[in-house]
This record gives sequence, structure tokens and C-alpha cells, in this order.
Amino acid sequence: MSRFTPLVAAVTTLLLGACASTAPSSSASAGAVQVDVPAIAHPAGETPQWWYRSGAARAASTGAMDGKAKNVILFLGDGMSLTTVAAARIFEGQRNGHPGEENLLSWERFPATAFSKTYNTDSQTPDSAGTMTAITTGVKTHMGAIGVSAGTRNDCADSLDKGLLTWLQLADSAGMATGVVSTARLTHATPAATYAHSPERNWENDTDVPDEAKAAGCRDIAQQLLSTSRFGRGPLVALGGGRGEFTTVEERDPEYDDKVGQRLDGRSLVTEWQQAHPQGAYVWNARQLQAAANAPAILGLFEPDHMRYEAERKDDPAGEPSLAELTKAAIANLSRHQEGYVLMIEGARIDHANHSGNAYRALTDTVALSDAVRAAVEATSDQDTLIIVTADHSHTLNFVGYPARGNPILGKVKDKGGEDGAGKLDLARDGLGLPYTTLTYANGPGYTGATNQQPVGPKRYPHNPSSFDPTTGRPDLTAVDTEHPDYMQEALVPAKSESHGGEDVGIWARGPGSKAVRGTMEQNAIYHMIVQATPRLRQRLCEAGTCDAKGVPVELPKPTAFERQAGDSK
Repeated sequence: MSRFTPLVAAVTTLLLGACASTAPSSSASAGAVQVDVPAIAHPAGETPQWWYRSGAARAASTGAMDGKAKNVILFLGDGMSLTTVAAARIFEGQRNGHPGEENLLSWERFPATAFSKTYNTDSQTPDSAGTMTAITTGVKTHMGAIGVSAGTRNDCADSLDKGLLTWLQLADSAGMATGVVSTARLTHATPAATYAHSPERNWENDTDVPDEAKAAGCRDIAQQLLSTSRFGRGPLVALGGGRGEFTTVEERDPEYDDKVGQRLDGRSLVTEWQQAHPQGAYVWNARQLQAAANAPAILGLFEPDHMRYEAERKDDPAGEPSLAELTKAAIANLSRHQEGYVLMIEGARIDHANHSGNAYRALTDTVALSDAVRAAVEATSDQDTLIIVTADHSHTLNFVGYPARGNPILGKVKDKGGEDGAGKLDLARDGLGLPYTTLTYANGPGYTGATNQQPVGPKRYPHNPSSFDPTTGRPDLTAVDTEHPDYMQEALVPAKSESHGGEDVGIWARGPGSKAVRGTMEQNAIYHMIVQATPRLRQRLCEAGTCDAKGVPVELPKPTAFERQAGDSK
């Protein structure tokens, strides 16, 4: 006979109700699994294990365990705020000859949507390193952290026992194929968070790592792309920018005669990769990428630094592939593996354009990401492939005024008398009688005061000032072409680089397990959505003893337990 008395039941109910991270059963799906999460004091009680378990509880409570995904593709629009999405939607529609507002970007047709809370453990407004680490490891961490739990930035010794297992490394350990694609340097924060462990995101090559950190045992991010093969085979596809991080100062760049690599340790990581993949293909332009279609592994480094903006890609002397072309190549390669694959694809330069205060480049790169997502949808089936589209953080881009339907999104606001709409269509005027644009930034280099680089008035891209003069009033934009690709939107607060924003970003999903993506969730729950919806990942975690009695992975995995053992031929 059960000894579970009504009093115990009542106390248990109250305790469970105190756990804010446990979703109420009334909102749970048919396949929901409840995981208890201890109530803690915030932020003092937020240990890595607490973050991991609370993320697992959130995913399980909405039915992620029902997923049967063979493959997973995560698209990350870096800095892709909801305002950026809305403006890009209209921009694409207008570019195609329509009013624009009725348009949808490719992922906006996905059936599942949610919001992601993006803060880092030490900052309301986050950076890409801490946010992507949350997405790839299931644990929130500090600003600047790559693949390690919260600690002290720049403190190598503190970070050595804080390494976290990423879902790319987990998949590699489970025998799945893995890939990383980015329009940034492959050593930049977002792609690095899929394979590297560093308390400081800026330690991209050996010259960036302080001597004391090297002595303590920390290694640069670039070499960790190669050493992550200790979990299996390493990424079979790695496509992006950053040749300089992988080559030495004695190596001349193959595309630009005036450039050499950055490494001072004498290690040519490209050569080392080729030695580890004798049948693989190293490529650095679009033609070579096409020729490498049948290679078992591909390393593509298309620029010494970041890849070009989509708007500038046509100017590349050797021919640079689009994000959609990179996506097609990665999926074609990885889909040959019957065990399934995981793939991360980043539209990185959305973020860079927003930082530069240039909406045109931010929107064109967002549309390029939409093209890449569309290519992935066409190349996969929603019966076996989970596709998630999200952003790591927001930006300060604003969508303002009362522009009439179909007004150019990069143009000046034209309305019929503001909110009342009582007049004829004409330029809207501010309190000084001056026109203004629909898109503005709250801060950044678009501030219209004089700087050490450009005179007072509207700014043109590129603009990277180191000093500002205060301005009085606003410039008259009546005769200014605000739709020009190099026009920089006005910024209220002067800053060399526009800042991130702290508000939520979107999550869109389709495929097995996507029904669990709904509501407002902590960003680290995205990791748990992926691993719970993918049986092969879930099984590998359970084999390592991290699952509870219901089969939910709830215990923080130790990376060393997933590395290949001596003599393992995997």
C-alpha cells in the first residue's frame, strides 16, 4: 500500500510550484516530461549544473523528447534582432517590386516559434560568445566565454576545469557527421563556441594568447578546431573566413599578395588539416568549392579575415561563394553519412553591419541568410531534419514614425499627418521641421556630429571614428539619398561601434521536435531542444550516465567522458 499521504502530496505540489523553471502541466504537450528543478537564489545559485538541469526541464516540459530527428541544422543570424527581421522582410519584398510588408522571410513560414532570453550571467545585454555557448552547451556563462562555464574572463587557470561539452562534440562522439559554416572567421565567437574552450573569445590565434595563459595551459581557438577531433573525426565540413588565423607569418596569402598569415608559432594549421585529411579538400574560392563536391572532408577559408558582406561579394577577385552556396555544399557533403549529421550555419555579418550603423548591409545579409535557409529547406525533409533559426542577441536598430504602406524601408518617412492620418502624403517632420528616416540606431557611429574622420552631418560607410564633437540639432535630410548603400542611419548616442540590445530574439523551427519550440525560454534551452529531439544524441548522453529515470539528459556531461579512447578507430 502506498505511503504517499495527502499531506505529502500537498507539500510536494507546493515545492514543485516554487520551481519557476518547471513548466506547469496545464501548458505541457501530450509528450511532456516533467523534470524537477531546485528553487535557487538568483544569481548566486546559478551553477552550471543548475543551468543544465533547468534547460533540460524546459525542453522536456514542452515535448522535445518526442522528437525523432536524424539531422539537425541550426541557423544563427548574429545580431538579428526582431527589428532587423521585420526591416529585412520589407526590404526583400520591396526589392522584388512589392509593397514589402506582406512579405515573409523563408524561416517565417516555419510552424513553430518562440522567444529567447539572451542575457549573460554577468550582463543584461550579452555578447556573441556567451550567448552561443549557451546555445551549444546548455549552460549560460559570462560575456566573452567560449565553451566554458561562468568564471573570470582572461583567467586561463580558472577556466581549465570549466570546459563544457558542445552538441557538435557530442554528435561527433555519437558517430554523427558534423559541420560548421560562417561568414565570419571560423575562430570568431559564434563558430568557435561549437568546438573550442576559452575564457576569452579574442584568443583566436597564438599571437592573441598572453604568455601567462599559454603557460597555464590555454591554447588558441584556431588550433582547437583541429584538436576537437579527439571526440571523433572533428568537423567534416568547416567553411568560413579567417585564413590568417590558420597560417604563419611566413605564408603568403593565396588571394592577396600583400597579406600573410598571423601565426608566430610556426604551425601551418591548414597543412596540419591536410595531413589529417589526405583525401580531403582545402579550398579558398567558389570554383574550388564546387570542384570539392565529392571530397570526404572540406576546409574552406575564403578570406584572410571575415568573408565579405553579401553586397560586396561580387567584388571578390577570386570569386566568393554565397551563404546559400556554402549551405548547399555542407548539406550535400554531410547528408552522405547515413548516421545523420549536425550543422551550424551563421550569417555573421548582420551583426557587423549593425555595429557599423549601416542598415543596408545588415538587411542584405539577413536576406542572404533567408536564401540559405530556403536552400536548406529544399535540400532536406521535415520528416527527419530539425531546422532551427535564431539569433544570439539583438541590436539597437529602431523602426520609427508612421511611414505609409509601401514606403521605402531605407527611405525617409512619408505619412499622411502622423497617427491621425488627416493630411496628404508628404515627408514627416520632427519637432524642428526636419525629415527623418524610418530606420535609426539608438547609438553608434552614425551620430551626426563632426568626428576625426568625417565632418558634421550625415555619415557614410565606412566610418570608424575615435573622437566626436557634440552637435546641435539634426541635419536636413531633404536632399540626402538615405537609400544609398553607404548611408549610415542617424544614431542618438555617439559611439565608435553601435552596441548590442538586450531584448529577446526570435526562434523559428520546423521538423522533428519543433513542436516543443514555443513560449519564452532561456537561451540555453535551445541546446536541450536539440539533444532531446535527436535520439542518437540523447542515447549517447544516457550511455554516459547523464539521464534520469525518464531518459531525460539532466546531469552536466564531462567532456573527457566523450573523447575517443586509445585504440578507438572511430
